[in-house]
Amino acid sequence: MSSVRVLVGTRKGAFILTADGSRRNWRVQGPLFAGWEIYHVKGSPVDPNRIFAAQSTGWFGQLIQRSDDGGASWEPVGNQFPYDGVPGTHQWYDGTPHPWEFARVWHLEPSLFDADTVFAGVEDAALFRTNDAGDSWHELSGLRTHETGSQWQPGAGGMCLHTIIESPTDPARIVVAISSAGAFRTDDAGTSWKPINRGLSSEGIPDADAEVGHCVHHITMHPSRPDVLFMQKHWDIMRSNDAGDSWFEVSGNLPTDFGFVIDVNAHEPETIYVVPITSDSMHFPLDGQLRVYRSRTGGGEWEPLTAGLPQRDCYVNVLRDAMAVDTLEDCGVYFGTTGGQVYASANGGDTWEAIVRDLPAVLSVEVQTLA
Repeated sequence: MSSVRVLVGTRKGAFILTADGSRRNWRVQGPLFAGWEIYHVKGSPVDPNRIFAAQSTGWFGQLIQRSDDGGASWEPVGNQFPYDGVPGTHQWYDGTPHPWEFARVWHLEPSLFDADTVFAGVEDAALFRTNDAGDSWHELSGLRTHETGSQWQPGAGGMCLHTIIESPTDPARIVVAISSAGAFRTDDAGTSWKPINRGLSSEGIPDADAEVGHCVHHITMHPSRPDVLFMQKHWDIMRSNDAGDSWFEVSGNLPTDFGFVIDVNAHEPETIYVVPITSDSMHFPLDGQLRVYRSRTGGGEWEPLTAGLPQRDCYVNVLRDAMAVDTLEDCGVYFGTTGGQVYASANGGDTWEAIVRDLPAVLSVEVQTLA
């Protein structure tokens, strides 16, 4: 029987949750790297036993850890992330120039094609790649030196590159998202980049329909349709049918379209999930009711999923990397909260249960389906 491995990054360490294909009884391993902020943990789709973790603290800085045995043991690897080329500047909150500085790694994206290749999205917004399993890293500097770079500015969490999507049909095509700059795409493996924000509109910036400056929270894609992208923006659920060249809103009947996560069912490319949050100033569920919303129509029409989720006095948040899906026949959906719960649904969202409680605040959730 297949099994699943859920990789959880938290404010105070990483945890690995494992279960067989029934997804009923869970074993908890951790905390790994106790006391460190683990912004992201993700396994290679080529070699599931190879897992990478991004850990950081204000005291000791940033480390990348690698496991080659499914998380049983770890070693630090290649922890030099020099910005290539001219440092440059970008706008700060007040519009003044601010030099690029390396703060932390927000997101690790192991390649779909090679177990030794991994992409890293960092703060301040830059994209790095390793071709030797993390021993050395180099910047894909065409992104950070893009002509619009001086207009980028940080979101509330910093100016982070938090989303990396590699096309499953074209290794040269990569989509990234930066808060607060927007979405960008390369079609030549990172040499050159183009903003892909046409159709986005954002209040609070000088030009609501500007080429860059939009606060994109997360983007997801179904591997069977690499040209169809779904976006959770700082307000608005958006969809693109042309790899980001244009976007249109699909918020539909959601009670609020502010949130951080968005994901797509493994077997139903028109079924997507979001977790609405009250507002950009109140990062908790509307009316204290934790609800996942599902659309089976690729957006526009949404239904609340509440069975097994707290429906009173719940004031947690679900952060941008804290939702994932497995690829078992009945698609499993997982998400973690800032209250330390990890919820799972073994039936595509119809019912939920907390598979672990009382962890530190959850920053990221990824899942591996194992043979």
